[in-house]
Amino acid sequence: MASGRRPEHMAPPEVFYNQDEAKKYSQNSRIIEIQSQMSERALELLSLPEGEPCFLLDVGCGSGLSGDYLSEEGHVWVGVDISTAMLDVALDREVEGDLVLGDMGEGMPFRAGTFDGCISISALQWLCNADKTSHSPPKRLHVFFSSLYSCLSRGARAIFQLYPENSEQLELITSQAMRAGFSGGMVVDYPNSSKAKKFFLCLFAGVSGVVPKGLGAEVSGRNVPDQVQFSGQRTRFKNLKGKSVKKGKDWILDKKERRRRQGREVRADTKYTGRHRKPQF
Repeated sequence: MASGRRPEHMAPPEVFYNQDEAKKYSQNSRIIEIQSQMSERALELLSLPEGEPCFLLDVGCGSGLSGDYLSEEGHVWVGVDISTAMLDVALDREVEGDLVLGDMGEGMPFRAGTFDGCISISALQWLCNADKTSHSPPKRLHVFFSSLYSCLSRGARAIFQLYPENSEQLELITSQAMRAGFSGGMVVDYPNSSKAKKFFLCLFAGVSGVVPKGLGAEVSGRNVPDQVQFSGQRTRFKNLKGKSVKKGKDWILDKKERRRRQGREVRADTKYTGRHRKPQF
């Protein structure tokens, strides 16, 4: 986007994803490729039984690109989205899943224990914005997570690929998921890459599981966390709390290393080097 502004800051999702925007999700090969890759990773993180068709929920299903991958893998799915334009594209594409028009912030309208798992691609961060005076992001997140917890079978997982704006947003999302009863954690793929880095919130309904490891972390010797785990207790999101996503310790060290490679002068006496300048007399 030329302006660099985040979509959720420009308009509510039902307005932003109009007919012109929706067409990109059936015509733009780059968007289709990225959506397919993220859907494949989300399904992998669901860790479903091998070779067993499952009944899955796709939250923020849009034009059905993620649903296409679910169908290819032999699963049956229901998609929920707030944008009529996106759902119209999905209907035109004759996707195999059932489609529901709905606002995730008002809850999931399904019976208890309906689904074997849930995926969501690039949708969850929209709930962190108040598009109306009546909207309270914490309340809407809690309503969503509580209703989602109810409609999942016990032991099921929910995987959310999201684009968090900052650490406070991650704290808000994870705290509301915990309040609803979920355990789990954040999986960060390619944590050392500004372009390839992806966040996946991995939630467990009714049981505590082991949070999968992120992809690409093993290629670097730097200590960048590829996962953050939490439980149902009111714990804090320690590894990201209070640190800017861009300007934490790792970001600063990486910037200093780039400056060294460019032959530029780098100060050695910062709080991150552990060395301090001795007083001069």
